Amino acid sequence: MRILITGACGMLGRDLVEVLSEGQELYLLDKETFPPSLSSRFSTLTLDITDNAKTYREVTRINPDIVIHAAAYTDVDGCETNRDLAFRINALGTRNIALACQRFDIELLYISTDFVFNGEKGEPYLEFDKPDPQSVYAKSKYWGELYVNSLLNRFYIVRSSWLFGKNGKNFVDTILKLAKQKKEIEVVNDQISSPTYTKDLARAIAQLIGTEGKDSSTRASLYGIWHITNSGQCSWYEFATEILQDSNVRVKPITSEELNRPARRPKFSVLENGVWKLQGWKSLRHWKEALKDYLKEIG
Repeated sequence: MRILITGACGMLGRDLVEVLSEGQELYLLDKETFPPSLSSRFSTLTLDITDNAKTYREVTRINPDIVIHAAAYTDVDGCETNRDLAFRINALGTRNIALACQRFDIELLYISTDFVFNGEKGEPYLEFDKPDPQSVYAKSKYWGELYVNSLLNRFYIVRSSWLFGKNGKNFVDTILKLAKQKKEIEVVNDQISSPTYTKDLARAIAQLIGTEGKDSSTRASLYGIWHITNSGQCSWYEFATEILQDSNVRVKPITSEELNRPARRPKFSVLENGVWKLQGWKSLRHWKEALKDYLKEIG
């Protein structure tokens, strides 16, 4: 299968490359300059997806079987002060990718977020629940979903949550860094979701798009919206406590109001992996188990 991965230098992108590299023909796209570890092994392209003409030209030139669109502006608070940039990248950039896919009826898998929900449901969100994004980041990502849904027939929208992995800035690394500087760390205790290891998400995406020996003729039945996260749920405070369970650093719970961040976060954005389970597939492992592997990996 010929696969184009956008945001290939990012946290999820790097794990997608690692998982999909065996047996697939990969093309990598990012706005950043590629490290030799990638450019020496794969066809790479440095491109800003907000440039509609260049994006259309290059994606159609490659003409992949599927585009996995992981490129995004993910600084949630930064999006509040850089609203136009957030919508240019997350909404219009996604539109540009979708328009290129439209020409040759190329499949598109778009990575979205639990933040498209307002967090007020009080129980896990199903794929069929109506989004109600609250922050600029959430709205820009949801607009991306709308472009994909309206422009294409063959697409996957994959929502996930609280990603952590070795190739990008994430909560686990932030907590570990703070633990070296402080004896007490304040972490919010009233936002709840499911931490998700990017390696596990990448493997699940490989399963979803049928790169694991499945008959490609059956893949059309799998198009649509998917929620894919590690199992279990927790607050940021509980997540931090688990990260530092072998440390003498004290984790102090605080409220979102006390933290007072620029962007509004959903209080409860756990995603029910409903379609995944209806498909008869095994749930992803618990986030605590995934965390243990990640901590071993980073040493």
